[in-house]
Amino acid sequence: MDFTLIRAKRKTLCIQVKNGEVIVKAPLRASKKSILAFVDSHKDWIEKQKKKEEEEQKAAAALPALTQEELSALTTAAKEYFPPVVRRYAALMNEEYGKITIRCQKSRWGSCSTKKNLSFNCLLMLTPEEVRESVAVHELCHLKEMNHSRRFYEEVYRFCPEYDRLNRWLKENGPLLIKRVYPQ
Repeated sequence: MDFTLIRAKRKTLCIQVKNGEVIVKAPLRASKKSILAFVDSHKDWIEKQKKKEEEEQKAAAALPALTQEELSALTTAAKEYFPPVVRRYAALMNEEYGKITIRCQKSRWGSCSTKKNLSFNCLLMLTPEEVRESVAVHELCHLKEMNHSRRFYEEVYRFCPEYDRLNRWLKENGPLLIKRVYPQ
């Protein structure tokens, strides 16, 4: 099986499949033999990932690309939607936040800065409302914990008990939404 090998200062081997290409990241001192054995032991997973990627590309090709007008409408809708949701949850959490910005991003659904500013992806307006709320809760919880520690997730689950299910929905369906704007 063909793959691209990237050696780096790391402790473990990992495999990624991106655009049909298999990428193996390995510790600097890993032997070629151990790397090949690792890849061989993950052949089924690699094939499954390639097939999944192909299916996602076919599904994305079947969806029309979003026009500038549609993106503008999504941004406007998000600017109306998120402030009251954030205000409501911030009050429940007894937290204060800074600005709320809306962007169309390739790899993030939301973010929270150290200045307490929140940002949300306008493409969230294409998701179910409960998914949007879970992202708002996630970002607001960063006001208490600027990490993804156990304490952080305890806060998330406190305000969004269904977080795992909603996050899984976003991981499964989100890439198709993003490909409507960023095809590659």
